[in-house]
Amino acid sequence: MMTSLVDKARRYASKAHASIDQRRKYTNDPYIVHPEAVANIVGSVPHTEAMLAAAWLHDTVEDTPTTLSDITAHFGAEVAELVAMLTNVSLSCVGNRIERKNLDREHSAKASAAAKTIKLADLIDNLRSLVTHDPDFAKTYLVEKRLLLGVLKEGDATLWRQAEIIINDGLQRLHHPPHNVPSSWFQGTEQAYLAGN
Repeated sequence: MMTSLVDKARRYASKAHASIDQRRKYTNDPYIVHPEAVANIVGSVPHTEAMLAAAWLHDTVEDTPTTLSDITAHFGAEVAELVAMLTNVSLSCVGNRIERKNLDREHSAKASAAAKTIKLADLIDNLRSLVTHDPDFAKTYLVEKRLLLGVLKEGDATLWRQAEIIINDGLQRLHHPPHNVPSSWFQGTEQAYLAGN
């Protein structure tokens, strides 16, 4: 059963994402299907009410006009702190993708175990169909997420293992036809991320 805090977060996130008609990239579904999936994944492992609320709200500050002050005012400091840990700190107009992803990974590394659990749930839902929908982008994305996984080990162990399996399976699939991506591509990309260029 959904608590009043969690239900309030669900309604708030639904309204925030709908207000800009945000959609999922590959399916064109209303965006709220993603926070819902993340909240369901978090709910499948040990969690708190604040974690479930933050799971619903995790993309509101990053993607909608919502601010962290709004989240604090409506949901309190604990939920707002989790959302802050889950919000990317890089700006799309600054630096290249590798620099931005390295900055965001450093931010995630400093997050609490609770925030890392939500981040793992976010990662799992985003990974589910990417290789099928966009194998070309998946090459980059899977390398980014494998590196991100390295800083999320304090999150829930079950979700961490699940994410690792999905990433390894995706990388394995991309090494075989019809994509024929050589392993050297992944090594080069991963080295570039670690070098920050």
